[in-house]
Amino acid sequence: MKIYLDNAATTKVDLGVAKKIREFFVDKYGNPSSQHSIGIEAKKELNNAREKLAKFIGADSSEIVFTSGGTESNNLAIRGIAKANPNKKHIITSVIEHPSVLDTCKDLEKDGYEVDYIEVNSDGIVDIEEIKRKISDKTLLVSIMQVNNEIGTIQPIDEIGNICKNEGVYFHTDAVQGFTKVDLDIKSVDLFSASGHKIHAPKGIGFLYIKKGTKISPIMTGGGQEFGIRNGTENLPGIIGFVAALDVKIKKEKIRESRNKIIEAILQIPKVKINGTMKNRIYNNINVSFYGIEGESLMMLLDKDGICVSTGSACASNKLSESHVLKSLKIDDLYIHGSLRFSLGDDILGNEEYVIEKIKKNVAKLREISPFKLNVEEDDEKSN
Repeated sequence: MKIYLDNAATTKVDLGVAKKIREFFVDKYGNPSSQHSIGIEAKKELNNAREKLAKFIGADSSEIVFTSGGTESNNLAIRGIAKANPNKKHIITSVIEHPSVLDTCKDLEKDGYEVDYIEVNSDGIVDIEEIKRKISDKTLLVSIMQVNNEIGTIQPIDEIGNICKNEGVYFHTDAVQGFTKVDLDIKSVDLFSASGHKIHAPKGIGFLYIKKGTKISPIMTGGGQEFGIRNGTENLPGIIGFVAALDVKIKKEKIRESRNKIIEAILQIPKVKINGTMKNRIYNNINVSFYGIEGESLMMLLDKDGICVSTGSACASNKLSESHVLKSLKIDDLYIHGSLRFSLGDDILGNEEYVIEKIKKNVAKLREISPFKLNVEEDDEKSN
């Protein structure tokens, strides 16, 4: 038995989506830039897909630029805006952004850009007043993610967008984790990024919404595809799959109920901390720290029990360093090292008790051999 609880890393491709994609590998396989009948048919399908996606988000089709995924979309948004607007060299972002935003901003600092990294409070919510204070006549762009990929906190995107609009500053949001899961009013943003493999579409496909009138330049040269903004042959099977995935029905409320049931149960374990606010949190996220054990060890024990979870962001999981997100919340190191992320999907439904049982069993097993066992016992005695 496998219970997959790592949907923030990637989702399983929906069977209906997979069936639809096959048609574009085997039958409708043309290059949309080709001028013969098969290419023209491919172009028609591409245009139809773009129209459907635009309608879904309430945009014009000319405002959709297909990319290879969230990382490329974030890079295109930040680097493309910077390249097209060289007279302003100040960017504002937050300390808990995805590496594709943080590393891009750090790279731009080498080219003379000034970047302010806004702190978050203990709930993982960005300080809006600090954003206001940091905006100046040199500010080009504010980039704040919609939903954090590790702790699931939902940022006040509409409020930040209104601030940026009033100040005449471009506003980008990384909506990779929130797209189709959390409402986003595109009137509040100039650019937002999304990725297919977070919504039961294939890996390797995403898009960047670019509001009309936004001054942006391509960051790759080539054949002029995607309105000249993203050069390179379009991934038509991926695009078709992405758009087909918009129709996939997610049991959000049932998953939320399962999430809450698991949280209630694991909070009965001594020295456990849920990271991030529960009020403004995406419905399927649990980020939990168990004091005095190693999260990697717990993850491996759960994997042996058929439960797949992660220790943080999959994009950085091979880097054996502490989570920059949890560090920003000022969490004690002995909690941070014992952290796991559960990002739930349909697999959790009906399996809640099994998951709870295995978490409790494996935490107890690891604490028996933990050098911090006495700390846990002493703290428990003090609290009684």
